[in-house]
Amino acid sequence: MDILKAIVLGIVQGLTEFLPISSSGHLVIFSKLLDFNKPGITFEVFLHLGTLVSVVIVFRRELAKMIFSLFLSKEKRAKSPEIQMYFRWNLYVIIATLPAVVVGLFLKDSISLIFDNILITFTMLLVTGIIMILTRFLTERGTAISRSNALLIGIAQSMAIMPGLSRSGSTIFTGMLLGINRVEAARFSFIMSIPAILGAAVLDLKGMSLDQFSGSGLVPLFAGTIASAISGYLAIVLLLKIVRKGKLEWFGY
Repeated sequence: MDILKAIVLGIVQGLTEFLPISSSGHLVIFSKLLDFNKPGITFEVFLHLGTLVSVVIVFRRELAKMIFSLFLSKEKRAKSPEIQMYFRWNLYVIIATLPAVVVGLFLKDSISLIFDNILITFTMLLVTGIIMILTRFLTERGTAISRSNALLIGIAQSMAIMPGLSRSGSTIFTGMLLGINRVEAARFSFIMSIPAILGAAVLDLKGMSLDQFSGSGLVPLFAGTIASAISGYLAIVLLLKIVRKGKLEWFGY
């Protein structure tokens, strides 16, 4: 793979990983349109790591508070509602990740077979578009994120393994459907994506080839990774602004 193709795929991965338009669906379509061969497991792993870096950078303060809360006593956490909330988020992220773990471990091979079916990809993209348009009709009811809500959002995330069904779109929509504040739902969606992205990379490690770590393969590899990290960062910042404006339906169209 040459550098230009690596950068294009990196940008597509970064933008569509977090924007509610489906990264897997658009990678399938771009590969067909541009006649790209499959980039290979090694390249895909590094693209995932690039997007992982972007979400960690954007939410570094929240993540730091989540980690910090784990080292405080129950009495100290009780003195700060914010710290208490971030402590609970650690548990909610674990709960939300469980459905994706089950799907990833037991259904990954079956689902991977449908990635060559362009009709399924377009159908799932249509579903993504519809649920994004429907967000304009959802009202916030002040619902707090709870264990049960986290599980439902996690189930939505696990369903997004289908090519064309957006992970961020599905999880934010589910959160809003439950009455959670849209900004809160978006923040939780991004933070819970960290173990999902990391898990997807780990599952693909067994298929990695060391050939791409040679001199000629190293430059496109890192070019794509950097492109995915930068575009992923910009995508998160853009989406958060659009969420605050309550204009998620734009992505549906």
